Amino acid sequence: MISNTYPHLLSPGRINKMEVKNRIMVTAMGVSLSEEDGHVGERLMAYHEEQAKGGAGLIISEATGISVEGLGWPAAPGIWSEAQTEGWKLTTEAVHQAGGRIIMQLWHMGRLVHSDFLGGNPPVSASATTAPDHAHTPTGRKPYEQARAATSDDIARIVDDYGKAAANAKAAGFDGVQLHGANGYLIDQFIRSSSNLRDDDYGGSPENRVRLMREVLERLIDVWGAGRVSIRLSPNGETQGCDDATPAETFGAAAKVLQELGVGFLELRQPGPDGTFGRTDVPKQGAHLRSIYKGPLVLNSDYTAAGAAAEVASGACEAISFGRPYISNPDLAERIRLGAEWAPNVNVPQSWYLPGPQGYIDYPSLAEVAAA
Repeated sequence: MISNTYPHLLSPGRINKMEVKNRIMVTAMGVSLSEEDGHVGERLMAYHEEQAKGGAGLIISEATGISVEGLGWPAAPGIWSEAQTEGWKLTTEAVHQAGGRIIMQLWHMGRLVHSDFLGGNPPVSASATTAPDHAHTPTGRKPYEQARAATSDDIARIVDDYGKAAANAKAAGFDGVQLHGANGYLIDQFIRSSSNLRDDDYGGSPENRVRLMREVLERLIDVWGAGRVSIRLSPNGETQGCDDATPAETFGAAAKVLQELGVGFLELRQPGPDGTFGRTDVPKQGAHLRSIYKGPLVLNSDYTAAGAAAEVASGACEAISFGRPYISNPDLAERIRLGAEWAPNVNVPQSWYLPGPQGYIDYPSLAEVAAA
């Protein structure tokens, strides 16, 4: 029997230029199903194909490196080469054949790239700072190293790299792109005051610190059009050493850019009272940013079906993106539609965020459970 409990969450519609069958999205996660050189193949295809068959309204690919310089995670995918572009076609074709839609999240890790990935050279960031904790490298965990401050030539090259990656994503058959501007990676390193110590046009005021974000978005829009370009931000507290002294002003400046450019949608990490990611003792920025950016808002982090439905029904957002529940429930949207229980997450932490298919594409769907 189909549940009628969540009509707003299950209703079809449009998220700017993209038609969606419901308001349930798959957020980007680092699932490490690629090869060490950033090439993708059948493992990643199977992972996203299951989500499309399970009724997801929109899939956001795992964070995908735009260049060798920007990718510092073992077995994470890339999109800078022709071979990588061809490999991604397996995934987009499978998702489309299953009736789904998928966009690519474009990623530059900035100071979170260890020199082991760069031939011994230091990573690039907004300023010469060092991230806390340790990097994951092919030979184990190692302390992060001090980054070098990006020069004007570096910035121009990085913007070009984003443009090339966006064009490759279009050639690979994606339905749009998302700029990863969250979670302490390069764009976030420029946006936030704790990691951006510059005194040029890319530092100082909030308007200057969001300048790189603006320039990259403009380049992506040149390739895709504004309606098929989105961004993910995480304004609620410290993430991987990035924090901000005045988040309302800083992210308000970012939201103003999104409004001016007509960006397709904003995905916002907004942990709830029982959230496991990020601080919960800081003011949520969703309502504040929504007062500035009038486009579609997608909220993410630790939602139940009931909580997600309430947010959409209230008008607080247009959709909810789910992360870890989708690992053990590739048919999460179908389970919500049917009012079925969610499968518990297992194989943690043995397999999550480590190379290999275990714990990602070996969970049975609701139909497979019923058949067994």
